[in-house]
Amino acid sequence: MVNSQISDFRSDTVTKPTPEMLAAMAAADVGDDVLGDDPTVKKLEETAAALFGKGGGMFVPSGSMGNQVSIAAQTRPGDEIIIDENAHIFLYEAGALARVPAVQSRTLKSKNGALDPAEVEAAIRPDDVHDPRTSLVAVEQTHLMSGGRVVPLENLQQIRAIANRYKLRVHCDGARIFNASIASGVPVREYAKNFDSLTFCLSKGLSCPVGSIVVGDAAFLKEAHRVRKWMGGGMRQSGYLAACGIVALRSMIDRLADDHRNAGRLAELICEIPNITIDPKDVTTNIVFIETRAGRAKILEAALHAEGVWCFALGPSLLRLVTHRHIGAREIEHAAAAFVKISKLNLD
Repeated sequence: MVNSQISDFRSDTVTKPTPEMLAAMAAADVGDDVLGDDPTVKKLEETAAALFGKGGGMFVPSGSMGNQVSIAAQTRPGDEIIIDENAHIFLYEAGALARVPAVQSRTLKSKNGALDPAEVEAAIRPDDVHDPRTSLVAVEQTHLMSGGRVVPLENLQQIRAIANRYKLRVHCDGARIFNASIASGVPVREYAKNFDSLTFCLSKGLSCPVGSIVVGDAAFLKEAHRVRKWMGGGMRQSGYLAACGIVALRSMIDRLADDHRNAGRLAELICEIPNITIDPKDVTTNIVFIETRAGRAKILEAALHAEGVWCFALGPSLLRLVTHRHIGAREIEHAAAAFVKISKLNLD
């Protein structure tokens, strides 16, 4: 290692619990959540449901499980869902759509995560015995593969209106929906009005060690609990983990603005470095995407790693850096200096 300092930009999932969270874990009143009697889990679920204006919530081990449980609870095997071709649910959940809910995907191109309402409507199957049944539209907020962009509320309202017209359900992968809310000023409750189900992560920017929450109405949650059970997602004294989530929802949301500012600062510092492309105006939340020429992303990832700056190559020409509460001014300066240094090296 050339540089002993480590600045870990790989993901906001690397965040560790705060001292307040650890204290809450130690003091948590717990029961058996599968039997429905863990009071701390219940409090977390009720807090989340109230925040999003939904009938109830369900604690799950991961965002991926939350997405798959939500879709399986609202579809039947053989149904078709409409989804962005670059959605996390479609790209990065190990083909679970085909294995868990057993649905097929009608993929559409989005613009910075926003599906074209006209294309969504055109993709809905006719009621014909030869066609799969279109039953659900899935959206994502923020949208990872557009660099953490916020999908406009108006677009989501248009999708909701179409779904209502055709009696479809709408699910939101809201892993970073609090980032969207902080960046846009739109309360999460306003976003949630457009979805029958929504999952959000506690273990990303909110700094919890484990867990996500699914919210929706009572009928949906009854089926979702059944799906969680057959997926093996029922936990016992999970109140120890839920205690962190209660702290997070009380104290970790507003500070996400710091992550957004740090991401923007990094983009400003490196935008003029040769052989990479980044527009600071495109960095609106805590995700920084950097384009380079094809085949070079892995080389840059390794060179940055040697300088103590950890990040991910998401493809042959794309680097991703994510800011979070363990990334401050020092780490931003460290990363910028590393980019400057490796730009002067012959890495090809």
